[in-house]
Amino acid sequence: MANIDDWFAKRTYRHHDFADIERLVELKRERGLTVSVCLPTLNTADTVGPILRTFRTELVERFPLIDQLAVIDSHSTDGTIEICEAEGGQVFFDDELAPEVEPATGKGEALWKSLFVLEGDIICWVDSDIENIHPRFAYGLIGPLLTDPDIAYVKAFYERPIKSEGVLHPGGGGRVTELTVRPILNLFYPDLAGFIQPLSGEYAGRREVLQSVPFFTGYGVETGLLLDIYGRYGLDSLAQVDLEVRIHHNQPLPSLSKMSFGIMQAVFSRLESDGKLALNAEPRTVYNTIERTDGDYAIRQVPVSVVERPPALTMSSYEKRGE
Repeated sequence: MANIDDWFAKRTYRHHDFADIERLVELKRERGLTVSVCLPTLNTADTVGPILRTFRTELVERFPLIDQLAVIDSHSTDGTIEICEAEGGQVFFDDELAPEVEPATGKGEALWKSLFVLEGDIICWVDSDIENIHPRFAYGLIGPLLTDPDIAYVKAFYERPIKSEGVLHPGGGGRVTELTVRPILNLFYPDLAGFIQPLSGEYAGRREVLQSVPFFTGYGVETGLLLDIYGRYGLDSLAQVDLEVRIHHNQPLPSLSKMSFGIMQAVFSRLESDGKLALNAEPRTVYNTIERTDGDYAIRQVPVSVVERPPALTMSSYEKRGE
């Protein structure tokens, strides 16, 4: 087993380690690399504009770190698409890509399909609901990949205050991380227990790595990528960067419960394929939620299905991209 303390000391960075953006641009040119930054969107009109504007003005126009600024949208209906186009985002729709597979939904599906249209050697995904956007959310993740060729995949971590009645409460976020994912990693993948935010929505990797691993759709994508890149490339290929604070809309507890259910589908699939656990029953994909209305309780069944997409490199439409 790798020494987690050594990894943590070696592969944990702070965003200001990469704040010399001119140097990052020089490294990008010296290494002959290109960078794509992509935002997955679905009805994020309230926040996506400032994110794209910040990246475009600071990291495309002022410092040419980003070569492609893109959006992968799931057919937003609130004006998100128009805002993205006005702010210089190259807009793609997830259901128009990889036509040879049956369509699925969720963030993981959008990220997997974005590989088919993103052009960069380095790909960085940033969530589109960040309220306190800053260029560090991109250069902080891109920096380690430009400065160290041994790093293949970088995850963000940060403080996640929870907002209640307009008031931010420090340390209240990350409930699924602390109650579901970190305990599972400690049980079965202790090498990965040093990741402070294994479910963070911001991460970057090298194309040759991302195209070689499967993607889970929906809520399973972050955990699945971490497990699969670790399994294929090793712990030393992974890194994490402190981006300080991330403020966004916090989901209610019932939504987090369904999120945990989807994540556990992905994790149990990997535990079985990695030979760590034998399943004697097929896990369910329908979640029974308990609802209370006017003092009465009822059960509502909600489908939460996680699909495993194959490595993009194995898809015919991926091989033909750009033709």
